[in-house]
Amino acid sequence: MNRRLALCAMLAGLLATTGAFAQSAGAGGYPARPVRFLMTAPAGSSIEVIGRLLAEKLREPLGQPVLVEPRPGAGGTLATDLAAKAAPDGYTMVLAFNGPLSFGPHLYAKLPYDPLRDLAPVILTTSQPNLLVVSAAFPANSVKDLVAELRRNPGRYNYASVGNGSSSHLTMELLKATEGLYVVHIPFNGSPPAAASVAANETQLLFAVPTAITPLLQAGRVKAIAVSGTRRYALMSDIPTLAEGGVAKFEALAWNGVLFPAGTARPVVERMNREMNLALRAPDVRERLNAAGLEPVGGTPEEFAQLIRAESDKWGPIIRRTGAKID
Repeated sequence: MNRRLALCAMLAGLLATTGAFAQSAGAGGYPARPVRFLMTAPAGSSIEVIGRLLAEKLREPLGQPVLVEPRPGAGGTLATDLAAKAAPDGYTMVLAFNGPLSFGPHLYAKLPYDPLRDLAPVILTTSQPNLLVVSAAFPANSVKDLVAELRRNPGRYNYASVGNGSSSHLTMELLKATEGLYVVHIPFNGSPPAAASVAANETQLLFAVPTAITPLLQAGRVKAIAVSGTRRYALMSDIPTLAEGGVAKFEALAWNGVLFPAGTARPVVERMNREMNLALRAPDVRERLNAAGLEPVGGTPEEFAQLIRAESDKWGPIIRRTGAKID
């Protein structure tokens, strides 16, 4: 009898603990403490702009702070790996981009995580084309003239990127492969130093999202040549596409999104998705993102997962064809 009573007591305790955990993990009790928000790029980057806007907007509906933590390095894979290996309790999430999510599996011989297996997509935050800019001293003002100059002087010019394996890096590699160009790659840790190197004419070309480029464009320190989408960028409609400049069917978009570790409770994913969709639709957030050259997107976790998979399928053959690798 005593043994039976003890077993019943243990079972009751276990059920109570399980119920408490389920409540804290569900929409009703989550979050019960601050949420850690890892950034895959350094302070001042477009990633941090998005992350801090979301963190600011989420504080009130969540009732807890969202702590933005820049963890740049290894082309965004450092922060992404930290998130993939974190406890799936809803208290660690990452703002990543296509580099560590769709390019990484094809660039790294031993990527320490599987984006499709080890992460739970929450929401696509922004998507936009890269801008192709050159230093103010570069002797070209159009796609046609730029391609001609690079062909006349193979190896003379350097291009900056925001990091190995980034959209910035591979978009230029795609242009090189498409047009048969030879330009030397100089990777930087994030968009601010990459853009500064072009403005100083230490490197001459760069594909990057508008966030880091707009102030330099306005100051006349760099020149915009084209955007990497198939249609003109709504926020900078005066800049032509690469296709308009003669590089047919060229498209390479930069996108960012939020993910939890795989295994995070579905109510937690849905709660965060719902709050972030509301934040991205808020007029003040849209205005501030647009001012930074970013277009908010939103959507479902399933749509974001589908994009990650589709982009991986698209860029895998391109990466293999260009021979781009990161050891």
